[in-house]
Amino acid sequence: MERKLFTALQGDGAQRLNDGLSKQGFRRSQNVLYRPSCADCAACLSARISVADFTPSKSQRRTLRRNAGIERRATSPWATEEQYALFRRYLEGRHASGGMADMDTFEFASMVEETPIRTRVVEYVDAETGALAAVCLTDVLDDGVSMVYSFFEPDRARASLGTYIILDHIQIAREADLPHVYLGYWVPGSPKMGYKAGFSGLEIYVGGQWEAMRDPADYSAQAHPLPKDPISEQVAGITLPDGEPLRRA
Repeated sequence: MERKLFTALQGDGAQRLNDGLSKQGFRRSQNVLYRPSCADCAACLSARISVADFTPSKSQRRTLRRNAGIERRATSPWATEEQYALFRRYLEGRHASGGMADMDTFEFASMVEETPIRTRVVEYVDAETGALAAVCLTDVLDDGVSMVYSFFEPDRARASLGTYIILDHIQIAREADLPHVYLGYWVPGSPKMGYKAGFSGLEIYVGGQWEAMRDPADYSAQAHPLPKDPISEQVAGITLPDGEPLRRA
């Protein structure tokens, strides 16, 4: 059974809370921060790229060249009809049976606009045609940028737009002098998430700390039954922005 630790993200301290808990493996979804805490599985591992340690591979350099005609524009978190139309094409082409497949325009607007922190919508536009090619909902943290959700034109498969969005966010972080790009969760052995392991400088949050990615096969044991501490101990190990744990030992 899926289980999560979560907390509301609201009030004057929302940005600091998001900054602090993102460093401890949490992710944002609208006004909630969450981290998987399944009783019989620890397969979902938070992943981020260390910008200083990243070097593009040959295939990633080809992806950059193929998308030389794409222009980036960052906007406020405001949903548009053009974004939603692209979102629907993406879901129908890539995730037709996924949990978001039935999301309507109002739910899409909530996903984009309900944010109590510093969030940007990063749009990628074909410079020649003006067509919207990709979108990423991006949070700005004190130590990096967090890619909350991205989607792209499914008919442009050869362009590898999903990889390109990550590569461009590495550049965004570098331009802002921020050390990390947070990618969300990586699941060992998952074909859909295997692409994340292809980025050099990848770090995984394991056992309460970030470590450089080893051989991906080394992490397969994390899916074995009962690898997690009791939930009370997990909560006690979380540190708030003031530097204090939720519960002193």
